[in-house]
Parts: sequence; structure tokens; C-alpha cells
Amino acid sequence: MMDPMSSLPHGPRPFVFVNMAMTADGKIATANRRVSSFGSPRDQRHLYELRARADAVMAGARTLDSNPVFLGPGGREFQRLRLRRGLAEYNLRVIVSGSATVNPRASLFQRRFSPILLLAREDAAPARLERLREQVDDLLLHGRGELDLAAALRDLRNRWGVRRLLCEGGGDLNDALFRAGLVDELHLTVCPRLFGGRAAPTIAGGTGATRLADAARLRLHSLKRMGEELFLVYRRPGLRNVPASRS
Repeated sequence: MMDPMSSLPHGPRPFVFVNMAMTADGKIATANRRVSSFGSPRDQRHLYELRARADAVMAGARTLDSNPVFLGPGGREFQRLRLRRGLAEYNLRVIVSGSATVNPRASLFQRRFSPILLLAREDAAPARLERLREQVDDLLLHGRGELDLAAALRDLRNRWGVRRLLCEGGGDLNDALFRAGLVDELHLTVCPRLFGGRAAPTIAGGTGATRLADAARLRLHSLKRMGEELFLVYRRPGLRNVPASRS
């Protein structure tokens, strides 16, 4: 059977799906970023269920620096589920930090249950890269001035066999992926809270689109209500084949 990713421009890359929870007013954290976890236990389980379908889980530097995040599979139940699906027991963990500013003492580095990969720019400060090289299992450098995410994802596919990549934010990384046309599926949980605040981050921050024509277009694939939360799945228009979770 043809690889669904083989027809993408510039060669194969992983299938990329983003998972985010947001308030009813579209926020993923309070304005001071002190509150970033507000979903129900069902939403937390949904996160682990999605991780159990991914070869690798990815997050941006700010998310890792500001939260005790480990990006692991979520316990024995989900480790067994991964094995039944033909995946490795533990997912790969991917950090995106174009300028290599992620804190080398971040919580993620304290648990060494699976390889940690860093995506950064070629022109990031050599001292920062060297410091992080001691913490990660592989350093993938692409782009100057701006991280070349498309090339970095192809490298993940070629060097580490990543077919399905789950991104868990934050907003700046999501925005970069959307602007580059690299998001295939968006899982969005809408929670019954309102944070408000002009400075409170949203699921896609960063540069954003300045024209309607530049906005990422999505197609609603499914919607479920569970308790007081809505679980939505959007897909990029034209997506037909979704690769199975088997590596």
C-alpha cells in the first residue's frame, strides 16, 4: 500500500497531529502562564490515548521550561497499548528550540526512559548547542534565521523512523507548523472556563496570518460531547489516508 506521506512535497515526513485543550474563549493558559492545566480527567486520558498512537511526542521550549513535562506514554496501560499496536513501549521525545534556549535542567531531562531529540537552527549559539548536546540523544539542525521545520520533520522520519508525530504545543510552535502547512490533524478540547486577558496565549500564537487567504484551513472530521467538554477533530482539506499507528 502506498505510504500516505510519500506524495507530500519535498519527500516524506511524519503525519503530524496537534493536541490542545483550550478555554471557551480560546486560551491555553492564563495571562501570567501560571495556569496551563485545566482539562478534566477525561481530557488527560485523551492525551495519553493520542500519545499511544505516536512514534514521537513533540513540544516547544517554553512549554518544557514552564511546566514539569516529561512527554511519556502515561503508565503501564498505555505502554501495553503501544506494544499491541506494534509501537515501541516508550515514545521518542522531541524538543523544538530554534535558538537552543531550552533549559538544560528542565524536568524532561531528569527522566531518561526514551531518547530525547532536539530540533534547532544551524546558527544557534554554539555554546548553547554544546551544552544541550550533553543532554539529548540527537541534535537535528536545520535552517538559519528561522528553523526549517519541514526539513527537520523529514529528518525525524529518515533518521528515527517517525511516521506519526504528536505535537503538544505551545502556541508559537503550533503557529509555525500551521503556517508551514505541516499539520494534518488537530485534536481540540474545549473546556467550560473563561480566562480572558489580552496577553493570555492561544493555541496558535507566534506570527500568525495577516490575511484571510493565508489562514490555515481545516475540515471538521468529528465532534463529541463528554460531560461539559467538547472533543473536536479537524483535518487539513484533501487528507484522505491517515497512516496507522504501527511503525
